Amino acid sequence: MKIAVIGTGYVGLVTGTCFANSGNDVTCIDIDEKKIAGLKSGVIPIYEPGLKELVLRNAEEGRLHFTTDTASAVKTAEMIYLAVGTPQGDDGSADLSAMWAVTKALAPHLQEDAIVVTKSTVPVGTNAKIFGMLKELTGRDCHVASNPEFLKEGAAIDDFMKPDRVVVGVRCAEVSDKLQQLYAPFLRTEKPFLSMSPESAEMTKYVANALLATKISFINEMANLCEKMGGDINDVRRGIGHDSRIGFAFLFPGVGYGGSCFPKDVRALTAMTEDKGNVPEMLRAVDNVNERQKTVLFEKVKTHFDGDLSGKRIAIWGLAFKPETDDIREAPALVLIRQLQEAGATVVAHDPEAMENVAAETEGVEFSESATKALKGADALCICTDWKAYHQPDFAEIYQLMAGHVVFDGRNLYDPARMKARGYCYHSIGRVAVDGRKA
Repeated sequence: MKIAVIGTGYVGLVTGTCFANSGNDVTCIDIDEKKIAGLKSGVIPIYEPGLKELVLRNAEEGRLHFTTDTASAVKTAEMIYLAVGTPQGDDGSADLSAMWAVTKALAPHLQEDAIVVTKSTVPVGTNAKIFGMLKELTGRDCHVASNPEFLKEGAAIDDFMKPDRVVVGVRCAEVSDKLQQLYAPFLRTEKPFLSMSPESAEMTKYVANALLATKISFINEMANLCEKMGGDINDVRRGIGHDSRIGFAFLFPGVGYGGSCFPKDVRALTAMTEDKGNVPEMLRAVDNVNERQKTVLFEKVKTHFDGDLSGKRIAIWGLAFKPETDDIREAPALVLIRQLQEAGATVVAHDPEAMENVAAETEGVEFSESATKALKGADALCICTDWKAYHQPDFAEIYQLMAGHVVFDGRNLYDPARMKARGYCYHSIGRVAVDGRKA
């Protein structure tokens, strides 16, 4: 099948590459000439495990192409995927200006039987508006489907190749059948292909992300309570997770969620709810709890140092909003950096992938190519991202390097009793702090 994917961001590039890998002829389109030139030369603009290898292989084998020419790619395409950005607007709603511009640009070149598919996360009703715009621009009823993505950054290739389910929103059985054929190679293990109305498909994406975000905010709020009650949130998590109605997924306490999806989608769903005259009490609470959680680590640091951080050297491990990505959008580490600097501390940071992105967004941060070397002379260590490289450090070497033996673990990577035995003062999330330092 000949497919055009408009937008080479995270979703568009993964989608186009995976479709090419299953034998389709895919052209990825973007208005950013520098990005397209880079992709043609094998330069991947994002970090995603396994993506570079797939892009290079499929491009070399002639199934994956890159261009800035929308007209040439669309006019021969049987299916056109829209994967442009829908950033958060000033009022919390999604900004669809790029979606409308792309719709107008592709309309004159659209084949009569071509199917336009929205892959971007868009408010309910967007599909219908695109349908109306294309009818006005072309003078005919065009096929417009919705196909929301459920990709996790850091595991996007595997998620696409082995989806839990594929959701499509369509107006006729013919379009559903074509989309099912397209996804057939990825559904060989009997995972469901769910066909529904475009409005239901659009709503499914928002509801899924809002519910996952709710689980994170809930466990974080309970973790904060556990500390005050003398409990251990990890024990509580095990106690509730074995209930099949609850499960363990997204119940790991930490310093809050970030990224390109959860914050934006919760706020967009809030805006949609308000627009329809309903009161989004739970959605507002989820967002508020998360924003407050991003400040928890700083409050622990400030309390430990009796409110005076001037001249303190604080090391941070982990800058990306989650491991296996370089994405720092809404990352809790950025909040911590700002608060530490405003309090007069010097910040030295390490992350396997995201340091360049943080350097472009901040000033005054020192960066270390080595996680261990970042701790030289540090008064404390703060852990913000659960990279595997941080799970088994050489604690004896770290002890010798640090000026102060204090760890603020925002991801609960270590056992408190063992940290105490190693001679550290150890603070985590939802567990009582321990202090093994000698008086």
